[in-house]
Amino acid sequence: MTIVDLSDISVEMFVTVMLFLLFIAPLVSLGILRLFQGKKKVGFSLLGGGVVVYLVFQLIMLLLN
Repeated sequence: MTIVDLSDISVEMFVTVMLFLLFIAPLVSLGILRLFQGKKKVGFSLLGGGVVVYLVFQLIMLLLN
């Protein structure tokens, strides 16, 4: 194993990644939970919301680089 150098990551990129992870992970996990509970409409809408937030995140990361 090697040590990863994080000095190249800007503060703005780090904060952006953290904020989006706070949105993406709960939306996907709650969507899966709702699907197991049999609430398909809510589950798919939460999963769709997670995908939309992920796409917005990719767009912002593309603009930051």
